[in-house]
Amino acid sequence: MDASELWDGVIGQTDAVNLLRHAVTHPVHAYLFLGPAGAGKRHAARRFAAALLCRNGECGVCRDCTLALHGEHPDVTEIERAGAAISTEQADEIVRRAALAPIESARKVFILDEFHLLAPQVAAKLLKTIEEPPPSTVFCVLADQLVADLVTIASRCVRVTFAALSDDVVMAALIAEGIAEATAKEAAASAAGDLERARLLATDPKLSERRAAFATVPGRLDGTGTRVAALADELLGMIDAAAEPLKARHARELADLERRVAQMGERGAGRKPMEEHHKREMRRHRTDEIRAGLGTMAGVYRDRLVDGVAGRRALDDADAVARIHRALEALERNPNEPLLLQSLLLALPALART
Repeated sequence: MDASELWDGVIGQTDAVNLLRHAVTHPVHAYLFLGPAGAGKRHAARRFAAALLCRNGECGVCRDCTLALHGEHPDVTEIERAGAAISTEQADEIVRRAALAPIESARKVFILDEFHLLAPQVAAKLLKTIEEPPPSTVFCVLADQLVADLVTIASRCVRVTFAALSDDVVMAALIAEGIAEATAKEAAASAAGDLERARLLATDPKLSERRAAFATVPGRLDGTGTRVAALADELLGMIDAAAEPLKARHARELADLERRVAQMGERGAGRKPMEEHHKREMRRHRTDEIRAGLGTMAGVYRDRLVDGVAGRRALDDADAVARIHRALEALERNPNEPLLLQSLLLALPALART
């Protein structure tokens, strides 16, 4: 593998990759990776970390590169929120570990994920450390958007912008990986620009069935709690079943980890962090499935509005779209999913109603 191949896994982000590759020789203290979820920020951060630690010119295959690319290098610290946002305890740990010397390499790298969810007190606690870390430390701050609490930290970082991936780019990437065109097209359309999610959906034989089930919900409502409860159970059951491809991928990743441990020793291992990451991925997968399903339902009501319904029905359909959007926003707050779904369905008009 040559230096350019190390970056091949970052799809559709030529400008970001060029900036990072030029930064490897003389890196500064902090970079802000800014762009929507699924655009490749985490993949790019791991490759940047591998390039910074590699002693063979970004080879992509040495011990340092291999461990960094899999999130297991002792000099690469990846921080993911344990709850709704990065906690003060996690911030204290970042400050503590940033002050330590590298274990194996000349540098150490911190990858701080989902920092758009940063609380004000945590931002204040981390500002000094990110602004003036030890010379051996490089921060990669990942955020989906630039929120107010992140502005001051962002001003201390070199910004690396990641553009949203179009359905065509995602589809082309899937086809290049051997996915049939029709499957790739449906997965890309359902993934909202998230390439990793599209890869997962492309292995899910029930994707079409699940999308169709959400699309039929407005026509199956009858205003009763009994029907709402049955529909919510049906949809959530389908979402539970949709996690099987992800569970299979997690099993493969754990098996790969065990093989790397056998080859490189326990020091480079990270079974517990991987299992914790898998739990977060599973939670995110459920949220993404509900979000995609609600988006499909909103599209049904929106299509009827476009078709020219008038009077009370038009008002009801517009209200339905607004209610679904509020439910989508509520998903960010880790709600009780069955209650959220039941409450929403009870408030929505039946599509067949005259």
